[in-house]
Amino acid sequence: MDPINLLPYLPQTKWSPGPGDQGWHAMLCQVLKESQKCTRRKSLLKVKIMDFITSTAILPLLFGCVGVFGLFKLLQRVRMKAYLRNAVVVITGATSGLGRECARVFYAAGAKLVLCGRNQEALEELTKELTASLATKVQTHKPYTVTFDLTDPGAIVAATAEILQCFGHVDVLINNAGISYRGTIVDTTTDVDKKVMETNYFGPVALTKALLPSMIKRRQGHVVAISSIQGKISIPFRSAYAASKHATQAFFDCLRAEMEQYEIEVTVISPGYIHTNLSLNAVTADGSTYGVMDKSTAQGRSPAEVARDVLAAVGKKKKDVILGDLLPSLAIYLRTLAPGLFFSLMASRARKERKSKSS
Repeated sequence: MDPINLLPYLPQTKWSPGPGDQGWHAMLCQVLKESQKCTRRKSLLKVKIMDFITSTAILPLLFGCVGVFGLFKLLQRVRMKAYLRNAVVVITGATSGLGRECARVFYAAGAKLVLCGRNQEALEELTKELTASLATKVQTHKPYTVTFDLTDPGAIVAATAEILQCFGHVDVLINNAGISYRGTIVDTTTDVDKKVMETNYFGPVALTKALLPSMIKRRQGHVVAISSIQGKISIPFRSAYAASKHATQAFFDCLRAEMEQYEIEVTVISPGYIHTNLSLNAVTADGSTYGVMDKSTAQGRSPAEVARDVLAAVGKKKKDVILGDLLPSLAIYLRTLAPGLFFSLMASRARKERKSKSS
């Protein structure tokens, strides 16, 4: 122990014993005992203080925070269910993949569905499946179906009138229909670029514009765009698809700002890879069908899981949602914070893909 720390325990006396004095040893022993007692008292005091804080402040505060958070989540779920129950929800591309799963979860939530697609037979089959399901705990409504092609401007005008006739209005529009693409830029014809843009961008934009006046008149509505991670970053050999999704992101971001005055919500959802037939049905550089299930697509999330996330995002009125794994999400930030590194990684990916195709 530092001798200086012993000073408070030395006897306050004019007697000054020498190092050889027997009383000196006795006095040091006494001082050491007093010091140890003081140290124990301080330790005991600290323990009592910690016990007091833990028992009277921290634990109640912790439980209080947990309770408030739980109450918040409960209220959020109640509001979400109330928001979607009996809401008129229009879903494009409802015959397969993510659109079909969205139809299932929104139907189970009690929404009034208008299912849209190009295949009338597939739409009727889905309607029968939904109405036959008994797993829902809320009142459900028989879906309506509207068959049309998003790439046909005239068909969109007629489909809009038919959609509004179903329930008289639209509460939620989910622009889900889309097509993917695989190919090199130098080999891709402009017609293929236009086809992808017509399906992924111009079609959803035209349908949204056609339904907006009725939403603005009611000062109520919610427009949802199913975009992609590739609407935020671009990867090699997906140029037409990435371009269409970048355009989608930009358009609906602008729409969100302009519709705020009418209290109309806009949500852009950007999923990563989903295990659907999207790559199988993708178009190639010459316009033919790709017909291959990519490894990344095969390992993607299940459409049912993504559909539940879409339901939650719409119910919570989120503005912009990324539904990707860690690496794609990090890539988005890398593109902004370290663009040089991102571009190098994409060039490396292009070289690897080119090499694997040539081998």
